[in-house]
Amino acid sequence: MERAIYRVIGLMSGTSLDGVDLAEVTFEKKDHWHFDMGVCATYPYPDYWYQKLANLTSYSRADLADLDHEFTRYLGDCVNRFCHEHQLPKEVFLSSHGHTALHQPQRGITYQLGNLPALASHTQRTVVCDFRSQDVALGGQGAPLVPIGDQLLFSTYDACVNLGGFANISTTHQGAYKAYDICAVNTVLNRLASRLNRPYDEDGKWARKGQMIVSLFDRLQGLDFYRQAAPKSLGVEWVSEHIVPIFSDFQTASVEDLLHTYTQHIALQIANQLPQQGRILITGGGAFNRFLIQRIQEQTQSQIVVPEAGIVAYKEALIFGFLGVLKLRNETNCLAGVTGAQKDHSSGQIFFP
Repeated sequence: MERAIYRVIGLMSGTSLDGVDLAEVTFEKKDHWHFDMGVCATYPYPDYWYQKLANLTSYSRADLADLDHEFTRYLGDCVNRFCHEHQLPKEVFLSSHGHTALHQPQRGITYQLGNLPALASHTQRTVVCDFRSQDVALGGQGAPLVPIGDQLLFSTYDACVNLGGFANISTTHQGAYKAYDICAVNTVLNRLASRLNRPYDEDGKWARKGQMIVSLFDRLQGLDFYRQAAPKSLGVEWVSEHIVPIFSDFQTASVEDLLHTYTQHIALQIANQLPQQGRILITGGGAFNRFLIQRIQEQTQSQIVVPEAGIVAYKEALIFGFLGVLKLRNETNCLAGVTGAQKDHSSGQIFFP
């Protein structure tokens, strides 16, 4: 393609269920890629959608298919609202992650809600979406997908860590670019905070009040996933199967102690994966958890960098916008060395209104 400037809306719905993130970004290819963040917004989920999305693992495939159509219309409504509020012209296209309903790559399964052709007709915009399916079909994990953005847009850092529903890292190790999921973060912390009638543990203040439960910490540290070699990825099914049963044995413990212990667990798991020296970019909702960031920094000699709030909150939406740009250019947006697929490839579907 001759055009080297692209204006896109990156659309992201993460497993932490904070809401729908939309980031309008302009990308320009010169000697290397540059980006300019435009308007951004998060539309929190109404209770109806929060409850539906929180219980996806209980749905049959037929029910998921029905929900997919409904959720696609909902995402389209969010996009139309965003474009109306900010007067975005029709040439601004949409690049959507959707919302992960099933992710079992070892069984060749991954399914994101909201990636149907109807999204293009509902918004009257070109849509690029469904970035995971092709990678899984090629034998990959279908995740993580952000490393190509980390590599091409944030190359001045020695590692990039995203703290969303799950923590993932992108870094160079022994000359090779590596990326993988580390552990569950907000999928667990937010679940615990809900017991305090809070959507999340703001600044980690409840975790800071708690005390370590050593036996819980030891069991968490002993999970098999942490000993597996990359490439590897996590989904909500893994939390339900491995994390929830552990916490069920500590029902009499205070929520503060549970939050404290799990936060310490996250911090150690992340610190163990960081380069011994360097600058580490940390983004995602968990970057606003000051207790968690403090605990990570205390356990590494690397410099933890939390950037401006817009990059913290919308980096994943930004990078999914970038994945769409690369797909339109038929350029690699999925790295085999990261996902374990048979080859690097340009993943995603393109739908026109």
